[in-house]
Amino acid sequence: MAERRPIALTLYRALGRALTPLLHLLFRRRAANGKEIESRKGERFGVPGVPRPEGSLVWIHAASVGETMSVLPLIEQLARDGHSVLLTSVTVTAAELAEKRLPETGIHQFTPYDTPGCVSNFLDHWRPDLAMVVESEIWPCMFDEVHQRGIPFALLNGRMSESSSRNWMKAPKTSGYIFKCLDLVLAQSDADKERFLKLGCRHVEMPGNLKFDAAEPAADEEDRRRLADQIGDRPVWMAALTHPGEDEIALKAHARLLEEHPDLLLLLVPRHPARADDVAALVSESGHVIARRSCGDPVTAETGVYLGDTLGEMGLFYRLAPVTFLGGSFNDAGGHNPIEAVLLGSALVTGPKVANARAVYKDLWEQGAALKVEELAQLASKIAGLMEHPDIRKEQVDQAMNLVIKGRGALTRTADLLKPMLAGTSQADTMERGDGKGA
Repeated sequence: MAERRPIALTLYRALGRALTPLLHLLFRRRAANGKEIESRKGERFGVPGVPRPEGSLVWIHAASVGETMSVLPLIEQLARDGHSVLLTSVTVTAAELAEKRLPETGIHQFTPYDTPGCVSNFLDHWRPDLAMVVESEIWPCMFDEVHQRGIPFALLNGRMSESSSRNWMKAPKTSGYIFKCLDLVLAQSDADKERFLKLGCRHVEMPGNLKFDAAEPAADEEDRRRLADQIGDRPVWMAALTHPGEDEIALKAHARLLEEHPDLLLLLVPRHPARADDVAALVSESGHVIARRSCGDPVTAETGVYLGDTLGEMGLFYRLAPVTFLGGSFNDAGGHNPIEAVLLGSALVTGPKVANARAVYKDLWEQGAALKVEELAQLASKIAGLMEHPDIRKEQVDQAMNLVIKGRGALTRTADLLKPMLAGTSQADTMERGDGKGA
């Protein structure tokens, strides 16, 4: 007999049904702000954009770009093994990345809203043989509907902060039901594993963090050479993947750095290219001559800021910048994956707010493989120190690379742990569940 839904989940589902008409207004508002694609509205309500392919279909839900990047190697491996892969995401930027990077048998759809009707529509059409969500994507209706249909269900590269764990524990009946919907949790770290076990997950393993297995982001060599020639021997630093409020911080730091390095060039790369016009206005207001990547502007002797307002070119920008401030770390965005910068030899400086990858950053900071700053004055001084002392910069980069190399192997271990599920056997059916502690 199936476990009864807790009252809180029943109420959540009822609220989702009641509010579904309002989601059309929400979609319209987000589309007007560039956060949705109007022509693909149906996907958000579970109405498919393309037919289901024949044969085995694996569904992976990754919220945004960072999560998508972490599972692309796994998707490629699944495709090589003969599985079609359906990748869903929430953000437009992740959709654009998927369009460029998915293998031929890969399909991208936007994630349906977490209401019973939208999720049911989605599952009725796609009928996945295996469902997986990435990192911390925990959606009550999604989990419930997948579980009720008996679809094998896994959490990939799972992470659970201490604060999130405490919040879930405040509603033990609801959290117990939701987390028991998962047949397998593959945690990033031992600490994450313990938190998932405490929340009632039936089978938890710790293969490591998939982000360590990322490949070097590609770059067009001709573009790299052209920009490098334009920059010449000017010193360069980058403010990468910035969010609102961080562009101003970077520009103020740049102004301070120019006092000692008058020919310094800043590569400013906002996290969301849709913000490019606003960021360009900030640059102009600060008195710098700006060149925009999206417009094909060259870097001249007068250029003070080069705006990287394109998608999918971080491999190019990291190759040009020996020192990088990685954004999302001075606000509530939670930080961004530092591995790409490390792989391409850019020395890292970050703000303190990196909850999305705290374990990775903790190791980087403790080992002197990245620098943490708390305020503007520190940012300028740390950037200056790394630019002016190449020996220190190299030591930091080498230490960071060593940590990445030590952390690799999660992809292979993850693929091995998924094999029983891919063969049509739920991990939960092949283990003893008596103590809830997993294997």
